[in-house]
Amino acid sequence: MANAKKMDQVILGLLSHTPMTGYDIKKRMDTTLRLFWNASYGSIYPTLTILESEGKVTKESFTENGREKIIYTITEKGRKTLKEWLAKPVLKDELRYETLLKLFFGSEIGPEMTAEHIEAFEEKIRGELPFLEESVEQLSKATEEEAHKYYMLTAMFGVKVYKSYLEWCEEAKKILKK
Repeated sequence: MANAKKMDQVILGLLSHTPMTGYDIKKRMDTTLRLFWNASYGSIYPTLTILESEGKVTKESFTENGREKIIYTITEKGRKTLKEWLAKPVLKDELRYETLLKLFFGSEIGPEMTAEHIEAFEEKIRGELPFLEESVEQLSKATEEEAHKYYMLTAMFGVKVYKSYLEWCEEAKKILKK
């Protein structure tokens, strides 16, 4: 239930910037938010239905390229709900990496396999870091919209964390080689 309510806020937050289809919401989550939040269509569309029934979003059908689409728009009630949630203290930040879980129990499989998990993690981080660095660069140039400053702060956090992860990977591999 807690994650479902967070999904409400994620969708309201995205819609607070611009009206979107469910597909657009998923696409934005898979790009802009992918490094710290994800969702499936199976959670997005039911959440949109609930938000509409609560009067927090409206939907409007339209046809584009011969296909019917539904666009969702945040209402004043939805904006109020989002602002109330944003003003509340954070209840829980969590870090959950399967790599760390496998590392914790690594003595069962030994250093070679554990090092492979670390290397795979490192490769993933190296692949995602340029996306974050490019985001910071682009957002630092975008001054026309106040929201860009907040997007940039989020991306800056990611760059710092990912660089620390890479340092940790190097140290962990050295320790396992001993």
